[in-house]
This record gives sequence, C-alpha cells and structure tokens, in this order.
Amino acid sequence: MSGSDRLPLSLSAWALCLAALPSIGAAQTADPAQTAQAAQRVQPQVVAWRRDIHQHPELGQHEVRTAKLIADQLRKLGLQPRTGIAHTGVTAVLKGGKPGPKIAIRADMDALPVTEPAGLPFASKVTADYRGQPVGVMHACGHDAHVAILLGVATALAAQKDQLPGEVMFVFQPAEEGPPTPGESFGAKLMLEQGVFKDFKPEAVFGLHVWAGLNVGQVGYRSGPMLASADEWSLTVRGKQTHGSRPWDGVDPITVGAQILLASQSLIARQINIAATPVVLTAGQFNSGVRFNIIPDEAKLVGTLRTFDPAVREDVIARLRRTAQDYAHAAGASAELQVVNNAPATINDAALTRRVLPSLQRAAGESNVGESGLVTVAEDFSQFANTVPGFYFFVGSTAKGSDPAKAPINHSPNFVLDEGALEVGTQTMLQVALDYLHGP
Repeated sequence: MSGSDRLPLSLSAWALCLAALPSIGAAQTADPAQTAQAAQRVQPQVVAWRRDIHQHPELGQHEVRTAKLIADQLRKLGLQPRTGIAHTGVTAVLKGGKPGPKIAIRADMDALPVTEPAGLPFASKVTADYRGQPVGVMHACGHDAHVAILLGVATALAAQKDQLPGEVMFVFQPAEEGPPTPGESFGAKLMLEQGVFKDFKPEAVFGLHVWAGLNVGQVGYRSGPMLASADEWSLTVRGKQTHGSRPWDGVDPITVGAQILLASQSLIARQINIAATPVVLTAGQFNSGVRFNIIPDEAKLVGTLRTFDPAVREDVIARLRRTAQDYAHAAGASAELQVVNNAPATINDAALTRRVLPSLQRAAGESNVGESGLVTVAEDFSQFANTVPGFYFFVGSTAKGSDPAKAPINHSPNFVLDEGALEVGTQTMLQVALDYLHGP
C-alpha cells in the first residue's frame, strides 16, 4: 500500500480506527484471515509512522523525538509507557483480559551515520555529529519500519485486549547499531542491565528485520545460529621511530602491522575449520604516521570479527593475539590486542522455532516462508534471546519483480524499503504473538 504523508491520527479518528479492528477469537490459533484484516486496517497509520520517523532519523542514544512519538502512541492505546531506559528506550505492557503467558516483542529505533540521496518526498535531510565527525543521518537499515510495525501490532492487540490471554511487553530499543563511544554498554545489553526484564520476565521474546535480500511477501527464518556475533577489535603495534632513510635504526610498526594483517587471513584460511562454521576477520582501518619520511613509533589496526559459535570466537581471538605478538616479537616490536563484543550471535531457540514456524506459514503462505542461510551481519537482539528463549526472522523489503540479489543491501545509502513489507511484517508478527498467547 502506498499510504499517505499525513502525521498520526487525531484522538477521535484513532478511537474509530480501534473500534473498527476485528476481534480475533480465542482459538488455539488465530484465524489468518482476521489477522490479515487487522494488519490491513492499521496499515495506513503504520505507513504514516514509518514515513514520519524516516524523515526525522536519530542516531543511537539520541532517539528523543522517536521515543516521544512512541510513548505518545502507546498512551493513546491506554498503556503506561516506561521511558528513559538505556537513555531513550521505551517499554509498555499490555495486559490481556484472560490469564495466559507473558511475551515480549522488540523493535530497534536508531538510524545510521549515512547521508540519504534525494528522491523520496520524505527523505532525511538530518545531519549530526558521530564520533567527532559531521555526518548525514538516515534510516538505511529499516529501523523506522520496525518501530512502525511494532506500533501497528500494539494497536491491533490493544483493540482486543479484553479477549486476549496473557501479557505482552512492547520493547522499543535504542542504539542497536552501537554506542556513540566505543566500549560503552548500549542498546539491548544496557536495557537488561537497567532491569527491563526484572519485573516482567517473558517466557519468549520475538523480533524481526526488514531485509533487502528477500522480496516483499517472503519471510526468512532459521533454527539455531542465524546471525553472527560482532566483535570490534583494535590492535596496537608499537615500534621505534626513526628517519625513513635509516629504517635499521628503528623498528617499523607499519611493516609489522602489515605482516600481522596478512597473517590473520592465513590464520582463517589454514587454522580454522570454516567448513564447520563460517568466520570473518576483517580490518577496516590501518592508521600510522604523519609524514612521508618518518617511520612512526606506532601503528593501529581496527576491524571486526564475525563468528557463530562462542567457542570458535574465543579460539580465533586467542590465535590472533598470539600471531600478532609473535610477529611483533620477531621484529623487536610489541603488539596489544583489545576486543569488545558488541553483540553475541543471534541463536533462535529450537523449540520456539518449531512452535512459531506454522504461524509464519499461516500469515505469509507456506510457499513464501523459507529457511535462511547463515548471515554474517549481527544484531543485539541476541542479548534478549540469551536471557529468555528468542525467535528472530526476516521480512522481505525488495519490491516484487526486482532481483533481491541486485538490490542495495541494508546499510547502503541506496537502500529502499518497499512499503508492502510493512503490512507483511505487521501481519506475521501479529500472527506469531496471537498464536503464542492462545497456546500451542
């Protein structure tokens, strides 16, 4: 659906919208036709929310406007949102009229330091400061869609709360893309540290991600490991500064750093069984020196490590540290490796996956639901899923008829969300929640 550019509905129109939503019966599973109707009825508002948030993106831990929009909408549903968790996070609990299980549904809120090209009538023109650099700000990963979808799910569930068994916590999480300052506690981890599940302990947590690698209408899932862990590593090589014309008088950290970098790729290719589990070790920065004819006393490499198995992760880190230190020692230099885990691997609970898969198939059609391969991007939804059983799935966002293999991927400035994904996301998450609440 194309939706509209208008901002959120007035209170009177809002009440009419809620009253028009169908009540989905308390069967063992919710009727997919009625779930689809509920998703369709909230779709115009979901589109409006998404466009509004897209036009006003905010970086992690700065989602002030977004958090206010969310809290205001939750209050209109009769909920009592809790704000300021992990700086800007928002939660609210919907209590059904019947006894039943407790679940949580999560959406991330933050945008990326990416400049959006002109084209969309609601394109972002926002700029900000990111780690000391002026940047454009864009929802290049689809978190604007996640917020809008979860607000749509909350709206549909609130419309039938008297018939609803159990309780649902809606979790709007800041800073999924990482903290403003490296090494800080952030996002899902910080929300947990500040007690988001202390008084409300769900027995399952659910999340989704719009995904350019699938067409609209398609849904991807996987039991067990799905998304990689993300480590940010920093390697400092210290040598001895000297004149560039007399390298023998010093210790060249640039040469040592280059040797370590090449050796790290041999490490992955020759020491790790990548047939059993994929591993990616990438350097994204190599900084050293200030002048063409001075060998500096220090070089610094910064990169990322992606793994799917915690034991493999520890092994790779140990091997990288040993390799760096051995190369440095051979040259008379020193090497110090620091590793910060930004997100563990996202691992879908096997029993929960078996229970939820029929819900996805009912909502999207069995032929449209497929098993995804391992994906080396990371998601800190894993922090929640390491606390209680979790299930995470992909919702296709590339227009039907377009080749998703050629579509700009999430995080690209050219990433474009087909808004048909909003209805699919709302319907599938609503079906998952209702089926779980009404029992296996």
